[in-house]
Amino acid sequence: EAIELAKKLQPDVITLDITMPQLDGIKAVPEILKVSPDTKIIMVSAMGQQSMVIEAIKQGAKDFVTKPFEKSRVFQALENALNRSNEK
Repeated sequence: EAIELAKKLQPDVITLDITMPQLDGIKAVPEILKVSPDTKIIMVSAMGQQSMVIEAIKQGAKDFVTKPFEKSRVFQALENALNRSNEK
């Protein structure tokens, strides 16, 4: 569903959980970027998922936030992702 929505809406930013019911976030990153290449992806992870976050960044995610969220960290991740608008 996330991939279809990205294709249809072409959002500037997507927050994507590493753990999703049908397709994990790591595998979803390159699929989303295929259909919406200018979208910046911010991964959402639980503590202890650092290796998965690193893999998601390698796949094209621009930043990450961990649960539970701190508002300042979410804003920082958004700013980081949007400032990397020239990076693919």
